[in-house]
Amino acid sequence: MSKKEKVNIFWFRRDIRLEDNTGLFHALEAGLKVVPIFIFDKEILDKLEDKSDRRVYYFYQALEEIHTELKKHKSGLTVFHNKPVEAFKKLIKDFEIDTVFCNRDYEPQAIKRDEEIQDLLKKNDVNFQDFKDQVIFEKEDVVKNDGKPYTVYTPYSRKWKENFKSFTFKKMEVDFSKFHQYSPSKFLTLKDLGFEKTDLEFKKPSLKKTIIDDYDQYRDFPAMDHTTRLGIALRFGTISVRKCVEFAEKHNEVWLNELIWREFFMQILYHFPKVVNQSFKEKYDGIKWRNDEKEFKKWCEGKTGYPIVDAGMRQLNETGFMHNRVRMVVASFLTKHLLIDWRWGEAYFAEKLLDYELSSNNGNWQWAAGCGCDAAPYFRVFNPSEQTKKFDKDLKYIKTWLSEKDINAEPIVEHTFARKRALEVYGKAVKE
Repeated sequence: MSKKEKVNIFWFRRDIRLEDNTGLFHALEAGLKVVPIFIFDKEILDKLEDKSDRRVYYFYQALEEIHTELKKHKSGLTVFHNKPVEAFKKLIKDFEIDTVFCNRDYEPQAIKRDEEIQDLLKKNDVNFQDFKDQVIFEKEDVVKNDGKPYTVYTPYSRKWKENFKSFTFKKMEVDFSKFHQYSPSKFLTLKDLGFEKTDLEFKKPSLKKTIIDDYDQYRDFPAMDHTTRLGIALRFGTISVRKCVEFAEKHNEVWLNELIWREFFMQILYHFPKVVNQSFKEKYDGIKWRNDEKEFKKWCEGKTGYPIVDAGMRQLNETGFMHNRVRMVVASFLTKHLLIDWRWGEAYFAEKLLDYELSSNNGNWQWAAGCGCDAAPYFRVFNPSEQTKKFDKDLKYIKTWLSEKDINAEPIVEHTFARKRALEVYGKAVKE
């Protein structure tokens, strides 16, 4: 029996890029040749009913790009379609592994998965090293003076910026000579994974100065399409958060604040994992939701009779994207006007949004419903007509997604009545 080759493994997860990748940089610096891998987790993919899921195609293309680049240097990306534990059992069989390197993930399911992998590796005398990469500050990096986590954004952001003054950007180049030189037997096709091509082409994400410089002036106007559209790139790590933050710091503080919101919600999820299923403010779990399934269906389909809500939902259904201002309006409408549990809306967004990220999706839904940390007060009920007058007065955005007939459709519920009903139901739960 031939002696197994001693190597290190780098496990790509939510960091699908070669440049400015912390864990990959440390793996390449560690001395042994590096075998790069990616695992299409069967347990996650099998749950996706839509086999033309744009997100799968997006990161599949990003992985293909990495594989193509590695092939130029006589290496390649080893791809598995299995449970992570099974993939690592095979790697342990094929190689003598010194260390598995990766970047940290903070979602409850990912933490559980990593603990299982670490147990397996430990039993086989393999080291495990993970690094901070998808955020500037993680876990307990930004906490109050007494060591407790922040639950209000403004003081968190103040402390974040204070800590950031001593943050240094380290240049992390890729040394291709340090990858293990071999060709993986086969790069899995989309068909092998049970998925199909979609209309979403992967393009290397870029920072557009023209958009970011004026981000604060135009970001609230959905017809202008003046947002960065980098949500999906940050979700899958096809762009480095450090690159974004460095650029934001130089060009636009309002966009920097948005990136800090992302980290705020991530640390909330890390410190308070209960928010996955429960309201951050426990009293709000006592709300007597109406949960009318017919009305929920109309909201999902963009048939509420409120043009800005309907345009947003149709944009989401057709493209997997929705403008952020409109996200706030549709979320407020579902939870306040229709009194439908925020978890229903959160699950629908999770299914449809290309940039779906558990912490931000959860945090923003709880914010809109009034039950999250630092949420909008429950008596703040967005008036869709007023939002339209403010942010889409010429109906340019609305007309992109709705016909004249749909613009003039009968509303599902009258605003004043819905607002009064919401205040009564919310008020009762909060006082109990």
